[in-house]
Amino acid sequence: MLKVFVSMIDFNGKNDTLSCLDSLDKLVVKDFELHVVVVDNASKEKFETDRQYRNFKLQIVRSEENLGFSGGQNLGIKTALKNDADYVLVLNNDVTLDENLIARLLQTFQKHDDCGIVSPKIYFAKGYEFHKDRYKEHELGKVIWFAGGQVDWRNMIAYHRGVDEVDKGQFGKEVRTSFASGCCMLIKKEVFTKVGLFDDRYFLYYEDNDLSQRAKRKGLEIYFEPKALMWHLNAGSAGGSGSTLQDYYITRNRLLFGFMYAPLRTKLALIRESIRFILNGRKAQRKGALDFYLRKFGKGSF
Repeated sequence: MLKVFVSMIDFNGKNDTLSCLDSLDKLVVKDFELHVVVVDNASKEKFETDRQYRNFKLQIVRSEENLGFSGGQNLGIKTALKNDADYVLVLNNDVTLDENLIARLLQTFQKHDDCGIVSPKIYFAKGYEFHKDRYKEHELGKVIWFAGGQVDWRNMIAYHRGVDEVDKGQFGKEVRTSFASGCCMLIKKEVFTKVGLFDDRYFLYYEDNDLSQRAKRKGLEIYFEPKALMWHLNAGSAGGSGSTLQDYYITRNRLLFGFMYAPLRTKLALIRESIRFILNGRKAQRKGALDFYLRKFGKGSF
């Protein structure tokens, strides 16, 4: 029987993590074994629970150092692979899952031999939309956060397809996509054996896109599965959308990612833009751009 391991990180977010575990325990588990690894990423309060779950076996792995998203997930993935995982579901802890989420993601692999990674349709959780006053009451819970990933290589902008749109069926087709979202991505073990784990240099943000690009270069495609659904609190563990933390890591890691994968013309534009950041950017932008050139990766100097 297939073994599916969920890898999720707790970083001072015990209530979110416990809520996510409750959601996982409501999943329809059929024709596969479900295991969950919670990586306690140096939380101030050690993550513990004495609850017994019906659907899965829970393993808690503690790191005494904050490894970021990339390093924390790598710890969870290594634990899964040591225990003979066939698939690893990289998952945020601030989410609620539709009961058929994993079953429908697995169906995508069954339909496509070239599939290496698949992400679901992700909605904003009610009350966590970017533009809260834009929507009617009955539309809440149907506002799209992710319906596939796209990359504008000319301007080096990675963005979510459909973000802020109310779901009216416009993204109802299963398609290949440019990248999967680290919020929820089901990954076949062959991806890790062929391309390795997340790149620890990123620490937070762009590591999912980097892994997606490396997988695609090895002929392992990325798919978006619209029938698999979940709801996301949106940057619940990262200080909220637009935080200084986001500003720093996205600035630095966009440069790292762009210099890895973008065409030459875009790399030259990134150099000009980074100089503007250093001279006139926000404090976090200046620090992020400087750290890229100083090769201060991982946690960096945030």
